[in-house]
Amino acid sequence: MIRTRLVLSAATAAAAALALAGCKDGGLAAPDASGAPAGPAGKAAHGSALAAAEALPVKGRAPKTGYEREEFGSAWSDTDHNHCPTRDDVLKRDLRNVQYDKGDCQVASGTLVRDPYTGTTVKFVRGHSKVDIDHVVALSDAWQKGAQQWDKSRRTALANDPLNLLAVDSSTNRSKGDGDTATWLPAYKPSRCGYVARQVAVKKKYGLWVTGAERDAMKRVLSGCPKEKLPTG
Repeated sequence: MIRTRLVLSAATAAAAALALAGCKDGGLAAPDASGAPAGPAGKAAHGSALAAAEALPVKGRAPKTGYEREEFGSAWSDTDHNHCPTRDDVLKRDLRNVQYDKGDCQVASGTLVRDPYTGTTVKFVRGHSKVDIDHVVALSDAWQKGAQQWDKSRRTALANDPLNLLAVDSSTNRSKGDGDTATWLPAYKPSRCGYVARQVAVKKKYGLWVTGAERDAMKRVLSGCPKEKLPTG
């Protein structure tokens, strides 16, 4: 009887040790900056934004010396040759109930439903707008992470790429400045995964690098949504 109890005690201890190891290796991940609820620790799915973030080149931030907005071409160039400025193209894409001043190009008014940075609804009226078009990867950030080495045509492409542009609340956009993922995230937590995935997609598409802190912040957010796909555009 004593021998049986000893065997059972040893088996119980072994099972407890295995269970503890399982909790350490595959337990619940702590909530992260994305605001996503705790769930199984995020593992990058093939083709996911998380996998792409892990593959981005990491370097230090270069000096901002020489940066001017004009280095990225004139604002809102018609790079797709549809005879509409890029700004109006993005407004048409992101606003609802769009009204036009001239034909179907110049947006006169509309509604930004659930602004991705605040989660609020924002009215757009040309000339009195509370809506900005944000460069998700700020142009000065891009300048410090590879774009200063490009020719002007490539910088103009980045500045007008719909993949890198979102209609957003103007005051929040201006508080963002040229922040990257390590220094700024939308206050509206449900949009953080999509926002960071878009930054990753832009940096991957244009071959821009990230700092170590930036990549860590990207991975921290995207680990809460490991199946988030890269947006395309």
